[in-house]
Amino acid sequence: MAIHNALGKAGEDAVAAYLEHNGYVIRDRNWRKNRLELDIVATKDNRLIIVEVKTRSNTEYIKPQDAVNWQKIRRIVIAADAYVKHFRIDAPVRFDIITAVGDAGAFEIEHIKEAFYPPVF
Repeated sequence: MAIHNALGKAGEDAVAAYLEHNGYVIRDRNWRKNRLELDIVATKDNRLIIVEVKTRSNTEYIKPQDAVNWQKIRRIVIAADAYVKHFRIDAPVRFDIITAVGDAGAFEIEHIKEAFYPPVF
């Protein structure tokens, strides 16, 4: 496994642990349908939470959340729509970004709730 892949997996594991510690129930991790993917799908307070995880070793060049551009948002929203339809979910959906910066075992986690709203296509 490439170093950046290992860092990404460790960051996603740290974020999943963070969510569970804060009362979220993880429904799925790395859910895929065709070419669509959702990093983490969780529930809390009768809401479906779609979490985009961004892991970086440092923020020297760019903040991790800045990597979520409009194209990425569009793909996440399309994937979330597919997820909701596939599982026939009738609940409000929230889109969060959670960043994990640092090294495995020593990540600094930042949770950005309602990081974006679905654009109108």
